[in-house]
Amino acid sequence: MMMTVRDVTQYLEHLAPATLAESWDNVGLLLGDFDQPVQRVMTCLTLTDETADEAREREAQLVVTHHPLPFRPISQVTTHTLPGRLVWKLASGRVSVFSAHTAFDSAAQGINHRLADGLELTDVRPLRPAGDEANAELGSGRLGVCDPPQPLGELARRLKSFLELKHLAVVGQLDQIVSRVAIACGAADEFLKDAVEQECDAFVLGEARFHTLLHAQAHNVGLLLPGHFASERFAMERLASELALVFPQLEIWCAERERDPVSLV
Repeated sequence: MMMTVRDVTQYLEHLAPATLAESWDNVGLLLGDFDQPVQRVMTCLTLTDETADEAREREAQLVVTHHPLPFRPISQVTTHTLPGRLVWKLASGRVSVFSAHTAFDSAAQGINHRLADGLELTDVRPLRPAGDEANAELGSGRLGVCDPPQPLGELARRLKSFLELKHLAVVGQLDQIVSRVAIACGAADEFLKDAVEQECDAFVLGEARFHTLLHAQAHNVGLLLPGHFASERFAMERLASELALVFPQLEIWCAERERDPVSLV
């Protein structure tokens, strides 16, 4: 039986229900046709000219992107703007686009929980709870425990190994002992307040503004900052592998042309 966009997106919506998304977010099927037949699916962190071209050249019928396209409402679809150019390029190639974004960040097996698992944390729960006692697993970010407590430098080593990084930005002393760890992938400055309130010793996030770094330092919260790309891209690679197991009749891959726009020299 021919698979459709609806078949794949229903699985994704079960994995990361839209109800978990932040109120400002734009998630779900953002471009395309639920009833379109699907044979090839590409995952990526972000739709760019490079990833959109790859999807078209390899004849993908569906792109599962973490960052939404469009993210904010657009009043015109023309090739004079990047969002308009990408929408035009994908629509003209009959490529549907699905994004779970913050719903996937916060899902039970979402990006933040996968980071906590990669760091071997225990007693993992939401950093910013959204549910009641009966739904204690619902909420944004994650908070976990290092058992036994360990130096910040060891936590940094684990994160570098898990994400296969050569470099990692750190705020704090490497010999600082860490027990409670907050996690929020991507740009997550706003979660520092929650980390401080819940007496976390360390906070793993993709990126942060300069004054957030100073605020963390003032509260003796060590920060590990792998970069926005590294903190999320790994999950889209793993998602492609998981989708391939669920839908063995489809060709599924993670964008091969996608690169971190930041390079260290």
